[in-house]
Amino acid sequence: MTASFPKKPSVNNDYLARFVEWLDVEKGYSQHTMTNYQRDVEDFFAFAEEPPDLASLDPLFVRSYVYHLNTRCKSSSVARKLSALHTFFRFLRREKIVATDPFSHVSMPKQGKYIPVFLTVDEVFSLLEAPDARDTFAVRDRAILELLYATGMRVAELASLNIDRVDFQAGMVKVSGKGNKERLVPMGDPALDMLNAYLPQRRELTTARVKRGLRPEKDALFLNARGGRITTRSIERLVSFYAGRAGIMAQVTPHALRHSFATHLLEMGADLRSVQELLGHASLSTTQKYTHLTLDHLMEVYDAAHPKAKRSLD
Repeated sequence: MTASFPKKPSVNNDYLARFVEWLDVEKGYSQHTMTNYQRDVEDFFAFAEEPPDLASLDPLFVRSYVYHLNTRCKSSSVARKLSALHTFFRFLRREKIVATDPFSHVSMPKQGKYIPVFLTVDEVFSLLEAPDARDTFAVRDRAILELLYATGMRVAELASLNIDRVDFQAGMVKVSGKGNKERLVPMGDPALDMLNAYLPQRRELTTARVKRGLRPEKDALFLNARGGRITTRSIERLVSFYAGRAGIMAQVTPHALRHSFATHLLEMGADLRSVQELLGHASLSTTQKYTHLTLDHLMEVYDAAHPKAKRSLD
């Protein structure tokens, strides 16, 4: 069964609008998550030929929809869509529109063990040094790369970062993460030096924008060629471009730098709780995926620290 989502205003549309507002105002979800959740609920509505009665959904309809998802989507996409529907019906229960969650007995699909993509220390250094004088925005781009690796920020956090969130004296950044939760992250001297080197170019971009008759972007730390706030897509493109120039064969994204940040900290002996705080993870279990240290490193630590690891030379 397939049909278009009703174009005329309907009770489902009203519920959906209120749901998205709830995600924004009360839950503090990111725009990306809200867009995905709205689309997932719309897909659920579109599966029915008639707008479903949310207060008394037919269990057969629910099973049919779950089967529909499992035959057309990857397990990770199915899990996200079911999570969106769980959240939607939790909202409806809160509003006393429904009494139960019809998806409460639906099992989440099993996920394969995810190992984050990360770079070696040498690869990171090669990437950081890839911008050069030939590039118009070499200083800005180097500052972006340095800050991504120095802080482990998500790309959306970096794009939304305002200049007043950077403490240039203390070398700290106040990051606004998921759910509008804030955390303080140190950035280190290399990133701080590149940020200071970038500030004159930021002023030039702002001046040029004003000369074109546009309102200056006073808040954003990183600006694009037009003097406006840089987008996440632009950051993703520049990271990929410089990774190619550095000869890194793997597909490098800003998130790979976040993974590298966490992995390298753990390899150098940082404790898991500290890395959790720096990354802004709500749960320690989320941070534990970074404990995939190489066998060689683990053996080195074992040989150096375990009293029974030393072999006799006799």
